[in-house]
Amino acid sequence: MASAAPEFNPARMFIGTCAVYRNPVYGMRSRASAVLFLLVVCATVLILAEPWSAAARDADPPWMAPEFTHSKAQDWINTKPLKLADLEGKVILVDFWSYGCWNCYRSFPWLKNLEARFKNDDLIVVGVHSPEFEHEKNRQQVSVKVKEFGLDHPVMIDNDFSYWKAMNNRYWPTFYLIDKAGQVRASYIGETHDGDNNAKAIEQKIVQLLKEALPS
Repeated sequence: MASAAPEFNPARMFIGTCAVYRNPVYGMRSRASAVLFLLVVCATVLILAEPWSAAARDADPPWMAPEFTHSKAQDWINTKPLKLADLEGKVILVDFWSYGCWNCYRSFPWLKNLEARFKNDDLIVVGVHSPEFEHEKNRQQVSVKVKEFGLDHPVMIDNDFSYWKAMNNRYWPTFYLIDKAGQVRASYIGETHDGDNNAKAIEQKIVQLLKEALPS
């Protein structure tokens, strides 16, 4: 009987690496050797980590999206505070991003083109700004960046990571598709550009969800 593969744990791998470096048996005494060794380990982590092997996932089964976790006016940009009930009957693309994340803002040209292509359809993009670093919690600076990036869609400021946790999110950027009935139907991880595999998968799923009738 086959056994399950052990879970890949980058943190455990890093700790193990440090233990190897500190062990005099291996004779790694020079700083240059240590740095080179750690760089090799970090590269291995990036190659083996889950985002690269599971960039797109259909929700099977679909699950009900959690309510937006922020209801104060200062926690929203480009809109009044929203609730999922306000968006019933629409397909929602939720984008988790942080303004210092270059993979996030390099995806914005595709995202804005997507919005333009579906502007006459029942699709709405809701950005969720979950800060990667402490200085990114400044609302005024987030607002400046929203304008700088040319984002016109609603953006919820998620400084306490409450919505991040409610969605069980793990990466920047991650895109979630929520259907007209409020169910999470798919997720897509990583930087996305017009015409790449992520973009094609997201756009095909949007078309599918737009065709689905709202359950009575």
